[in-house]
Amino acid sequence: MGRIKSTLVKRTSHHLMREKPELFNSDFENNKKILGNTMPSKKIRNKIAGYMARLAKEKTS
Repeated sequence: MGRIKSTLVKRTSHHLMREKPELFNSDFENNKKILGNTMPSKKIRNKIAGYMARLAKEKTS
């Protein structure tokens, strides 16, 4: 079983995936670099990048 993500992480991830789906993919490191310093903290950035990688992986499967 996975960890429960906060509403902030889910809402932001879904919004970014709708805005620019061609940028983000199932690679965590790539997503992390794209998000860069735009997030309020490193912890939030990593959570969002990981959740987006998971969404992209589910989308392709």
